[in-house]
Amino acid sequence: MKILRSIGTAAIVAAIACSPAFAQSAGVSNQRDMQMNAASRQQLIDAVIKEVNNSYVFPDMAKKVETSLRHQQKRGFYDAIASAQQLSEVLSDALQAATKDRHLRVMYSEAVIAGRKSSDERSPEEAASYLAMMRSNNFGIDKIERLPFNIGYLELARFARAKEMAETLAAAMTLVAHTDALVIDLRNNRGGDGAAGLLLASYMFDKRTQLNDFYYREGNRTEQRWTADVVPGLRYGGTKPVYILTSKDTFSAAEDFTYALKNLKRATVVGETTGGGANQGDNKRLLPNFSLFVPLGRTISPVTKTNWEGVGVMPDISVCASDALRTAQLAILANIAASENNPDELGRLNERIGQLSERTTGRITCG
Repeated sequence: MKILRSIGTAAIVAAIACSPAFAQSAGVSNQRDMQMNAASRQQLIDAVIKEVNNSYVFPDMAKKVETSLRHQQKRGFYDAIASAQQLSEVLSDALQAATKDRHLRVMYSEAVIAGRKSSDERSPEEAASYLAMMRSNNFGIDKIERLPFNIGYLELARFARAKEMAETLAAAMTLVAHTDALVIDLRNNRGGDGAAGLLLASYMFDKRTQLNDFYYREGNRTEQRWTADVVPGLRYGGTKPVYILTSKDTFSAAEDFTYALKNLKRATVVGETTGGGANQGDNKRLLPNFSLFVPLGRTISPVTKTNWEGVGVMPDISVCASDALRTAQLAILANIAASENNPDELGRLNERIGQLSERTTGRITCG
């Protein structure tokens, strides 16, 4: 058994440039707070309402947000909040309570926010800093392992931007290409770049396949999203079993990938119902120290004609997240054993199944 926690990109010399998609920005921790007064609170609330009305994918829900914030403001709900960080958190809670949309949130930054329009318009310094951070995290690829009986295991903590992640992902997929079944662990994946999820999905099919549609409020337009015709490295192919592990923390782009492969019957989902964030968007600058992550569009499955917003992606095999890997292995091994004619190999399979069956968490409910 061999575990590779960091994969050298030299294994794959071909790289691709994927068109940019929506990328979520991580919050800044341990930053100095800023004092708010009545005028600055009013300015921020006005800016939030204006941007939500201008950009949010659901115009009718944007009006509901405005009504809710104005009502709370009239009742003096925000009057005692002097902390910029606290106000951004309280406003985020209010937005999400009004819309049930966990993507919609206000963010405070000690550093002045550049006046760019989107996350894809980073300054050279920001781009270099982002790339260095992603490299230090191996572009979200936490672990690759070959489990007993040639089962591949790939753990992704996030989806980095596809353009930067492509080479490392190609190396990872090449290493698992010859396994007989693949487990993709998204239990700790809170999302990232939807284009990276699309790239990963492209390895799982033998021919060009439509994954979903994406509706944009701006321009009232819909785009179809298909797997790539060509991927760097080796395809996994469209016939070998694929299992996706989920938890209640699996969110956004990780849910997008899971929902598409589940509905296309390309993967079996094992674990817990996911977080329920289907409306993808981008950061919008509100004021020098505040921005708003606002959903600009929504995913629509060609199979279900809807998405997982607010309800999450339900697993095919429902177990606690802590038991998901063991459960997926048991399902794979049971399928192998069902067609195994060699008594010695069948004995080894049953021994492994017995070992995994004994490894229970002892939990009755998921924590």
